[in-house]
This record gives sequence, structure tokens and C-alpha cells, in this order.
Amino acid sequence: MGIEKPFIMAPMFLVSNADMIKAGLDSGVTGAIPALNYRTDAELRQAIAELKAHSDKPFGINLIVNKSNPKYKSQLATLVEVGVDFIITSLGSPEETIKQAKPKGIKVFCDVVDLKYAKKVEELGADAIIAVNNQAGGHAGPKDRDALIKELISNVSIPVISAGGVSDKQSFQASLDAGAAAVSVGTVFIASEEAKVSNEYKQACVDYGAKDIVMTSRMSGSPMTVINTPYVQKMGTKASFMEKLMKRYKFLKKYAKFFIFLRGMKKVQNAAFKPTYKTVWCAGPSIENVKAIRPVAKIIEEITEG
Repeated sequence: MGIEKPFIMAPMFLVSNADMIKAGLDSGVTGAIPALNYRTDAELRQAIAELKAHSDKPFGINLIVNKSNPKYKSQLATLVEVGVDFIITSLGSPEETIKQAKPKGIKVFCDVVDLKYAKKVEELGADAIIAVNNQAGGHAGPKDRDALIKELISNVSIPVISAGGVSDKQSFQASLDAGAAAVSVGTVFIASEEAKVSNEYKQACVDYGAKDIVMTSRMSGSPMTVINTPYVQKMGTKASFMEKLMKRYKFLKKYAKFFIFLRGMKKVQNAAFKPTYKTVWCAGPSIENVKAIRPVAKIIEEITEG
């Protein structure tokens, strides 16, 4: 990728922004922003143009390629038209993304949580695999870092990028020692000066620890990690009866998942940007090592150089 350090600033829904990625590019790493962080196509195009004007170093965009995402096809068309260095695909088949992106010289990295899916995306033409382990924030996988990396690098020929649990020099080096070609780091950047989320959200990443992270299926239709605030405890982490009923029937499943996603993400959005007692803050266990709100450059320096 032509970067100084084997490090991707992971795309985080609502959190990642152009200023954060700029600081990352200036610090020798690369990064990506979820396309869904932009309400309109014009805003997405503006952010890409802004990053290109700032630096000639590589950056990417994350696409939710699940059929329940109504913006997927239009967002993909925009990325292919304006050009980015790489696309990270999540929560669905990357086949169409690979077909359209590769001829334009855009690399495609695919989130995977197991070997079965890793082999599928390799066969489809993915350039790299992002191995999402059980320490990741957001939509975490079921396996621990070393076991997942070992399984993947033993059975696929494309690079494996480890995602989850990196928050300091020790965990960064351990991921590389386990065989990862690079790391994808997200949670620790929530508590960065460049992040535009509320100070309450940032401070929560400082005040809470790994023991306070729980998995919930009520936010996006897929299990995701959140801080176990009093509101989350009150709301519960299991799908409601109506949600289970809607997902049980095939003809309703697509619409049910999208409905759950929209409703859940609205709660996450409200909590991320303004003080509210309905605190649903997405984060991973690596908040254990977040002790202060710092600039992105300082966070990268401490992780990569110690």
C-alpha cells in the first residue's frame, strides 16, 4: 500500500471522519471511513475529494454489502467513479464490489470471521482478508486472535490483516508476531481529539474497561459490542419477541433486519453525538488501555513505537 506502518485505522460507524484519516495519513498509516457515515452522495464525494487534496497517500471506504443496505449499489458506483485506493466490505458478499472495483485498480479487503468465508472471498478475488476476532469492537467474530490468524494464513494465500484487541505496542507486535500482515485498529480512536462524537462517549471509553463490554443483537440485526451502561442493562441484549418473529419468516427477514438496523443505529447515533440517558455506545474490549483523550497522532505513536 506504500505506507510506513502496517496499520489501518478501522472504519467505525458514526465515529470515523476525514480529519481522523488525515491525521493517520500524516502519521504513516492508512485508514477507512464507512460510506454510511455520510447522509448524501454529495457528502461522500466531498470527503473523498478532501482526503485526496490533503495527501497522495492511500485511504479507503467501508461498504456494508448486505442486501438490506439500500445505499450499497449507489455508494459502490460513486467509489468506482471517483476512485479510492481500497474498499473494505462488511456483512455480506463482496462479489459485486470486486467485479466493479478491481478493473479500476481499487483493492478490496473483506471482513471475515472464519476460514469458510475467507476461502470464498479469496476465490472471488479479494486482495486481502481482515480477520475479525473476538476482541474487535462493533461486529466481533467468535475466535481469538492467534487461532484465527493461524487458521487463515495456513489456508489462504492473500494477506491477513488482524482486527480486534490492538490498543498498545504489545498487542500490536503480538498480532504481527502471530503472522498478520497488518492490523486494523478502531476502538482506541473513539477517544481521540479529532473524533466528533460527544465528550461523554469519549470519556466513557476512558472510564469503562474490558469487563464492561457486552454483546447485543438489538442494534443492527447482527451481534455487536457495546459498553454495558445502565441503559443497556435496562434494555437488555437479546432480541425481542417481535424481532425474533420477524426474522423467523424468510419473506420478512430482509425487511426485519433493515428495520432493526435503522432503529438500532438511530439509538447509537443519538448517544454518540449528544448527552442522553439512552446511552448505547459501541466499543470493544481494548478500551481497557484507553486512559485519556489524545490526538490521533499520539495514539498511533504509542501503539507502533511504544
